This record gives sequence, C-alpha cells and structure tokens, in this order.
Amino acid sequence: MSKVYRAILVGTGGIADAHVRAAEATKGRVVITAAVDIDATRVRTFSDKYKIAGAHTDYATALAAEKPDLVFIAAPPSLHASMSIAAMEAGAWVLCEKPFCASLAELDLIEAAERRTGKFASCVFQMRFASSTAHLRSLADQGLLGRPLVAVCNTVWFRDAAYYAVPWRGKWATELGGPTMGLGIHAMDHLLHLLGDWAEIRAMAATLDRAIEVEDVSMALIQFANGAQASVVNSALSPRQETYIRLDYQRATVELTHLYSYNRDNWRFTPAAPAPESDALTQAWQNFPADVGSTHAAQLETLVSDMDANRRPLLSGPEARRTLELLTSLYKSAFTGQPVKRGSIVAGDPYYNSLHGDGTPRRAAK
Repeated sequence: MSKVYRAILVGTGGIADAHVRAAEATKGRVVITAAVDIDATRVRTFSDKYKIAGAHTDYATALAAEKPDLVFIAAPPSLHASMSIAAMEAGAWVLCEKPFCASLAELDLIEAAERRTGKFASCVFQMRFASSTAHLRSLADQGLLGRPLVAVCNTVWFRDAAYYAVPWRGKWATELGGPTMGLGIHAMDHLLHLLGDWAEIRAMAATLDRAIEVEDVSMALIQFANGAQASVVNSALSPRQETYIRLDYQRATVELTHLYSYNRDNWRFTPAAPAPESDALTQAWQNFPADVGSTHAAQLETLVSDMDANRRPLLSGPEARRTLELLTSLYKSAFTGQPVKRGSIVAGDPYYNSLHGDGTPRRAAK
C-alpha cells in the first residue's frame, strides 16, 4: 500500500490555495494536517475553509506537534531558508515557494542540512512540470529541432502601489528583490530548463516608477554553454501583462505565451522549411502527450514519486543552484556594470552573502 505523507502548510496568503489544491490532486497520498500563520484569525479561517484539522501560530510548535513528512512553505521570502532547514531537522521534506533563499550562502546552508538530515528541500518552479515542456525537451534532445540559437524570455507584469503596500514587499531584507526575484524568476528558470547551462550574463536594473528599495525592472543578455544567446526582460511596470518565451532552433521557432500558467494550447510552432519538407517535423510537434498544465499539482506529483524512491528532487541541489546563481549574477552585473561568468561568485564576494551584494538599482529622475 502506498505511504500517506502528512504535511503542514506554512503561510496562508494567496498562493496557499494552490498548495491545498495540489495536495488534493494526489488523491490521498498527501494530507495537510495543519496550517501555520502568525495571524490566529487568518489561520483558523483558512483551516476551516479547507477542512484542515490543525491551526497553529508558531512554526516550531507546529513541527513538534504535527510531526510532518512534508512541509509546504508559503511564508515571506526572507524566512524560506531558516524554515526549510528547521523542517528538515524535524524529519520532513520541503516544498518551498520561490525564491528558495536569500543568497548562495543560504543555499549552501540548505544543502548542508540535506546532507545532515537525509531529507531534501525543493523549490516551487511549476513551469517545468507541464507535459508540453517535456514534449519540447524530448524533440530537442532527439535533435529534431536542430541546435537552439536565439531565445527571448519576457516577464512583463504589472504591480501597483497597493501590491507594494504589503509590509515585507519592495525591500531587500524581506522580499529579497524586485521582479527579477519575485516575478521573472519562474520564466528564467523555465528558460534554463529548456536551454541548459548558462555561461555568462550582462545586465541592467533600475527603479523607474515604484516607491520601493528594490528594482522594478531588469534586463539581461545571457550566453549559454551550448552557444545559444537569450534576451531577458523582467518588469513590474507593464499594464498589458504577459509571460513570453521564444526559442529559435535551426529548424523551427517555438513560442509560449501565457501569464501565470499554461498548457499545450499556449504554444505556437513555426517550422523553418515550407511544407511538405516540414510536414514530418510539424507532425512530431503536434503529437502531444496527455496534457498536464504547469501547476503546483504537477510538481507535487513528481515530488511524491521522489519521496517514495528517497531520491533528490529536480528542483534542489544543482538545478536550484543554477537558477539562483543566474539571478544573483544578474544583480551583480547590473550593479557593477560588468559581465559575470557562471561559477565566479564564491565566498568572500559580497554577492555570495546577499543577492544584491553592496549595490543598489539606478533610479529614474523625477
């Protein structure tokens, strides 16, 4: 009989609903036994709404009382690393909302806790887990599309003053960054999943309009190890919102346009050659597997399989580091005006201990 994993959910804000739906989608493999929030009324209301038995206002108490196998962390970003480590030390695995942690130094602490406890912490990057993304990777891995050459990765969203009025938002110490870390992180991780290792980044970041400490826009050029080049835009200032990834391979252009989630209907495929030369390639593209969208449920299903097998989940260890190192390097390049090579940020570098190092974004003249 399959093991049932007991879980607790920490943080009952807007994204918490997605974790509840994901647990429900496991059809009993994951059962949330308690929710945790510092606001007693909010956590009780949330627990009652979803028929969750427990409601706690103290995280350590919840870990001791519930003895979970899995902890969903949806608390403010600055708490992610310490909560992940505490969960593993209490004997639980972790599925943590992005950003995973505040620095490469904190990621090293998380990985040390994994080695010490034998448990794993994984970051929520649900964009990787849609079946259509797996289909694209399969075609690329078979060589049907040719080499990847050019990519575009745009997260152009809109976040107004009310959004940044939440006390922990818009500050380096608590939100950890602007749209680079809080918005575009998903599409950039998705881009890395599709194109592989990156080699060098050149970037800019600025605070053009919002009254916040962190940037409200960033842009970057990325050189990939396979030779492909990509442009990236992350914005909190764009009234017509869109998440857009374009990949130009030798034999086709593949585009994904969505906002917060997608399925196979959000893709567009344009072969380089006219029909009938391109008919076989187009048919291969259209031969989609059963459609699974980019949801928390899709990622949790994979994580449950990892827990069953006691193996490292995809979004931990090297894969989590590759994305966090890219974002850290984006900030370093933006604030120093210099290109940053992968692997160059190590202990002793101010950007090793802090995502924004000792830099600040350029501010527009008023």
